[in-house]
Amino acid sequence: MSGHKDLYQKFVRYLAQTSDEPIGIVVDRAEGCWIYAKDGKRYLDFISGIAVTSIGHRHPEVVEAIKHQVDRYLHTMVYGEFVQDVQVALAEKLVTILQEACKRAVGKSEWGWQYYPTNSGTEANEGALKLARKFTGRKKFIAFKNSFHGDTMGSLSVTGREVYRKPFEPLIADVEFLTFGDINDLERIDENVAAVICEPIQGEAGIIVPPDNFLPALRRRCDEVEALLVFDEVQTGFGRTGKWFAFEHWGIVPDILTVGKALGGGMPLGGFLARQEVMRTFAENPPLCHVTTFGGHPVCCAAALAALNFMEQENLPERARVMGEKLKEGIKELAKRYRSASRGKIVDVRGKGLMLGIEFETKEETKAFVKGCLEKGLIVGGTLHTEKVVRIAPPLTISDEEIDWALKRMSELVR
Repeated sequence: MSGHKDLYQKFVRYLAQTSDEPIGIVVDRAEGCWIYAKDGKRYLDFISGIAVTSIGHRHPEVVEAIKHQVDRYLHTMVYGEFVQDVQVALAEKLVTILQEACKRAVGKSEWGWQYYPTNSGTEANEGALKLARKFTGRKKFIAFKNSFHGDTMGSLSVTGREVYRKPFEPLIADVEFLTFGDINDLERIDENVAAVICEPIQGEAGIIVPPDNFLPALRRRCDEVEALLVFDEVQTGFGRTGKWFAFEHWGIVPDILTVGKALGGGMPLGGFLARQEVMRTFAENPPLCHVTTFGGHPVCCAAALAALNFMEQENLPERARVMGEKLKEGIKELAKRYRSASRGKIVDVRGKGLMLGIEFETKEETKAFVKGCLEKGLIVGGTLHTEKVVRIAPPLTISDEEIDWALKRMSELVR
């Protein structure tokens, strides 16, 4: 018992802290949808490390791919200089998946995509912004209020949350924030805009799904003024919303797509994709104008390739759709009982697939729900500085029995 308490004290002493209230589980091991603590308690992971472990923790095919790659080679050279077979195989797989998604979305294949690997989703958004400026020759960006695109200076500059931006201003100039979901605001996108960056579903804002006509209208407006459309699918990508990519829900295709989180199967990997004529901008005038040392690390690429293969074999996007409907209905039923028990009010249950949000009436109710679930062995989470919304994002491999178990724990809190 004292061992894990001592480890927690060292965690606080030696590791830089990001808040005064970390979840604080002292992890022993993790497998499937479960995390096991050193005090003997186990937890059902209902947030997947914030949409990362979409195929569960330590998936055996991913672990085997990592071991195989480690036995061959690790880092050999910065990205783009050496030909590394696992990196090429991942790029081919990822581009093929994206082209098929484009065909489903708009009825035709969108050929010529290329993948630029990064270490994270934040770096993917940084690269996308630089690419848009260099390709178009324009300087201005459009983003949306309450959006979240990362913590580095460029990605923070297009993050529409004052609570994050203020401590680090001045940031990149020429960024304008529009209202997410408001078609009338789109008229402010003009010929000075290099790119519009947008989450198809806003995650940290509280799982905000736009009106069905909004994203198609955004696509049309970008086409009218020849601005690039960047979809940040770092959180929504790879089946999370019941489609391979969230843009499929609205029958449109972006010019640049950023990915991360679930891509690596639990390993750190992100990236951005664009058509060859756009991506070519980084290889000339001057060459090597955007480089990365560890982006596309062979071990991470091996893990990602195994993860994508498994997602395809098991059709996890469709599984996320089906399981998401079941979970959403269960939570809606819970909301009715919560209201009748005079314990407060669940204002809304929203989202797509296994990317769901539960909005409570007060932040006190939200905090109590998250804490109560944790005490019962169920990990749910808030959304950053959106104090009334609980995030639900379990692995896409979640079973019926595990969903029932989670709903039972939630119901016990209501009673």
